[in-house]
Amino acid sequence: MVLKVYNTLKRKKEIFKPLKGKKVNLFVCGPTVYDYTHIGHAKTYIQFDIIVKYLRYKKYKVFYLQNITDLDDKIIDRAKQLKKDPLRLAKEYENYYYEDIKKIGVDSVNKYARATDFIDKIVSQVERLMKKGYAYRIEDGIYFDLSKFKDYGKLSGKKALEAEDAVSRIDDSVNKRNKGDFCLWKFSKEGEPSWNTKIGSGRPGWHIEDTSITETLFGSQYDVHGGARDLIFPHHEAEIAQMESVSGKKPFVKYWLHTGFLNVEGKKMSKSLGNVFNIRDITKEYDPKVIRYFFISNHYRMPIDFSKKLLEQSSNSLKRINDLIIKLRTSKDKDNIKLIEKTKKLFIEAMDNDFDTPKAFAILFDFIREVNKKGGSKKALEFFEEIDSIFNVLTFEDISLDKQITKLIEEREKARKKKDFKKADEIRNELKEKGIILEDTKEGVRWKKV
Repeated sequence: MVLKVYNTLKRKKEIFKPLKGKKVNLFVCGPTVYDYTHIGHAKTYIQFDIIVKYLRYKKYKVFYLQNITDLDDKIIDRAKQLKKDPLRLAKEYENYYYEDIKKIGVDSVNKYARATDFIDKIVSQVERLMKKGYAYRIEDGIYFDLSKFKDYGKLSGKKALEAEDAVSRIDDSVNKRNKGDFCLWKFSKEGEPSWNTKIGSGRPGWHIEDTSITETLFGSQYDVHGGARDLIFPHHEAEIAQMESVSGKKPFVKYWLHTGFLNVEGKKMSKSLGNVFNIRDITKEYDPKVIRYFFISNHYRMPIDFSKKLLEQSSNSLKRINDLIIKLRTSKDKDNIKLIEKTKKLFIEAMDNDFDTPKAFAILFDFIREVNKKGGSKKALEFFEEIDSIFNVLTFEDISLDKQITKLIEEREKARKKKDFKKADEIRNELKEKGIILEDTKEGVRWKKV
């Protein structure tokens, strides 16, 4: 079975073949840390968590790098509002990010790289771009000259001088050579953090952070760059322009993977609409595994409409799988090995097709139906554990009953055998009040906690 991924750069699915054997260098754009991490971030980072874990399941040696933008116009503006130091504010929200991402089971990242730890590398890249004639200096900073990079737009399909290219965070100087030119180095302003360097006192632009980090840790070319779809333009387009200009090598990245948009009940998520859900708030109301399931039961490239009603549906779907796991823990049924092998093969085929998680879950639910009909035990449970090494949504903790409840279940079985159905029903209701639901099957009584 051959893994294929959809490459945004080529606009088609391609066979996945890393630059160096089974080694994969993978970078995903991390957060700008000026506020709590929201569910839009959760979508992207959970879906890339699955992609990375599946690659590792397939025996690829993945180094997963994520940046932290800890100095930016947004951070400076928020710090002014709160009357805080921008770098301290960023550090505070960076720590909140780590807490929140851990809650939703994202644990596949090898390294988080803070932008301000790479100032010397950023300066070096800006210097080299200037020497090669790709960058120029004006009164407020050093800008990239898009007219010098003929391939600009190859990722997004947009052209260099389109009007909307002018918006790259706050790179709107009237003295730029071209509307779309973006700032590489912003000269110092009063009250803003800055560094005294060879190219002047100032701070980095947004796009240059990422290419300086990846050039330092991966070199001038690497395997996979990921992020949300809204970063394709101008952010990822600018990264390509910078790195291919400074290195002279193409492509900068072999495979570009992008997650689809997230809406909230049919509307774009925004503070003005009051529909921004933070991870730390939503995890108080819903099990983090339900949130993970909600996002990965949808294809990573597809847009998702978020609502609490859909989270409830996800909770019910996940419960179906966990109910079977409870049965399998105590079942003495014979495993259908052929069914397990067939299901595993189909599962891998689905995931090999650009990480098709919706199809993978459909295959798992077909398997659940068959096991519920024909039975299963240890091997079926091991199969679910193997799948969950990728998904991390299932519950395998030991579920035990205290002696009193065990005794009640035994008493009910005795009452049923004596056809004392009144007493059997009374015990069933008593158990229900204690959070234990009984199911009478051909193989005997089964129970589950609620």
